[in-house]
Amino acid sequence: MNSDDLIEMVPVDENDPRIRAAVIELKALITASFPGTTFRVVRGEDPDGIHLLPIVDVDDLDEVAGVFMSRLVDMQVDEGLPVFVFPDATPERIRAYLRQHPARSNSERTPVLTA
Repeated sequence: MNSDDLIEMVPVDENDPRIRAAVIELKALITASFPGTTFRVVRGEDPDGIHLLPIVDVDDLDEVAGVFMSRLVDMQVDEGLPVFVFPDATPERIRAYLRQHPARSNSERTPVLTA
């Protein structure tokens, strides 16, 4: 692929029918595998685009990414859609993780830099 083959990115506009269709499709892919998922859709700045934020009740968020990643790459590369997906765990999963993995004190942490 050379630079002449690159698709120009679509302007970031949450009302663009192509972007709306992409978000709907991604939601459907995720919901088909994870029925209890809730979603937020926001305009994001890093990277600039429409951010789909699924909240999923799973231990391993990589499982969620496996459901949509191939299609998302096609949307971004082949269709030039500025759509990004950032899955997160439910608050209950996060609390459970924090209970099982309490924060360590500074003295217990391994130093990153030594003099």
